Amino acid sequence: MPMELGLAGKAAIVTGGSDGLGRAVAERLSAEGVGVTICARREEHLRAAAAALEATTGHPVLAVPLDVGAPDAPARLVAAAVERFGRLDILVNNAGSSAGGKFESLSDEVWARDFETKLFGAVRCAREAVPHMRRQGGGRIVNILNSGAKVARAGSLPTAAARAAGLAVTKALSQEYAPENILVNGVCIGLVRSMQWERLRQRESPELDEEEFYRRFAAQRGVPVGRVAHASELADLVAFLVSARASYITGVAINFDGGATPVP
Repeated sequence: MPMELGLAGKAAIVTGGSDGLGRAVAERLSAEGVGVTICARREEHLRAAAAALEATTGHPVLAVPLDVGAPDAPARLVAAAVERFGRLDILVNNAGSSAGGKFESLSDEVWARDFETKLFGAVRCAREAVPHMRRQGGGRIVNILNSGAKVARAGSLPTAAARAAGLAVTKALSQEYAPENILVNGVCIGLVRSMQWERLRQRESPELDEEEFYRRFAAQRGVPVGRVAHASELADLVAFLVSARASYITGVAINFDGGATPVP
């Protein structure tokens, strides 16, 4: 008997939802009957993604073009989602790609931009979403982090610092809002197939097909399960975390990395 997630009729926001991990999460939630709002900076691309998701799942997807790192953007995003769907049950903070470099080369502007998108964008979205969740008796927030939030490596700044701060926010909010049935969790991702890695293959190993590239890549990065994850697998995990089946789970940061991170 299939697991019933109890998501039909709910409404969600997925930031950074036009590509990659965010798009996979948006598609999975939409397929479950969730009214999904996605945002990203490139308007034409975002609207094309929303139309494609609607065609695939048969459920409405709202596109709201904006930069979630802008101070006023989260309020506009949440307002648009609530106006369209009449409620807000789920927030998936996914916006922001990994950025890293040598410490002495990182300007204040690089640090500020990374924190504005990955940390303050998520904080502001949560602050706008919580009152709507409270009014209907609960909600779910999932913060997409990465393994650097737990184990920062050389060259991983400023992203590792922003994600570590995001992990602290996740834990603090989970404690504050658990009595109101607003559950807050994180997912610390490792290697997941994406256009970032496809571009690396085309640039450095064009002679390898996709499967062989990812097999070697996983071996080089020391992934114990020996492969690189698919975005759909992350989407399945997020769908579970925001579902009725995960109603006793809050304040955790799950390693989605094939066993690569040396701390739980």
